[in-house]
Amino acid sequence: MTDLSLLKTQLHKIYEANPFVNLLQMKIIEVSAGKAILSMPVQNQYTNFYNSAHGGALASLADTSMGMACITTGKKVVTLDMNLNYIRDVPCREALTAVGTLIHNGSRTMVAETEIFNNLQQLVVAARATFFVTGKISLE
Repeated sequence: MTDLSLLKTQLHKIYEANPFVNLLQMKIIEVSAGKAILSMPVQNQYTNFYNSAHGGALASLADTSMGMACITTGKKVVTLDMNLNYIRDVPCREALTAVGTLIHNGSRTMVAETEIFNNLQQLVVAARATFFVTGKISLE
């Protein structure tokens, strides 16, 4: 098995065991070098006063997809800062797809961006974040 294959297996284990990821029902759709695609349904408990996806739930999906795109390099990261543009609302019961992409792979910091799409493939969130490299991911 290649290092990327081992890393994909490890990422699935890590994220499937993560309570917050499970709470938001995020699922890994695809992982490749510098890229992560995740899905998340918009359930009642993830909505705001207007019965649309809460900005915090959308930010969590964005952060997770970008962080995972960074982790595909084998580096552990934590978020330093994140900017989100909320483009359109997402009604309850829609499914979201986040496409996180690594755009800078530095030794101390990394930068990634994500686009989140609704059921109609319309852009609902665009985000960019800077991550701090804290070490390497164990493949065991």
